Amino acid sequence: MTLLARAKQRRHPMKSRFETLILTVLLTGLATACPQDSPSNTTPRSEGAPQKAGAAEKHAPAGVERGSHEDWCGEHAVPESMCTQCDPSLVAAFKATGDWCPEHGIPESQCRICNPDLKIERPPKKAGAK
Repeated sequence: MTLLARAKQRRHPMKSRFETLILTVLLTGLATACPQDSPSNTTPRSEGAPQKAGAAEKHAPAGVERGSHEDWCGEHAVPESMCTQCDPSLVAAFKATGDWCPEHGIPESQCRICNPDLKIERPPKKAGAK
């Protein structure tokens, strides 16, 4: 019998189970600690995007004029009225026009990963607006 075979025979079964348990816990911890590559966290913010703490402050209030300064998704740095991550019902329209990045799950016209030079700028506030 070889030395390796003897070592395997002498191995304690509880030690093997303990090692398996430790390995499982470590792998589970790594899997949950690493962020997933989803469009919301792989899409870089534009330089002009506001970075406010409250979630309500990151999204446009209901009823704002499309294309206005107020129509802005601060979380994804695109117009709120065109944010497919906040309003998944918009996805079909972008796909129908061929404006879709299947790799990153957002419109190609908004994909800063595929188009690193892309600049989506928030419209300026209207004169006299607060």
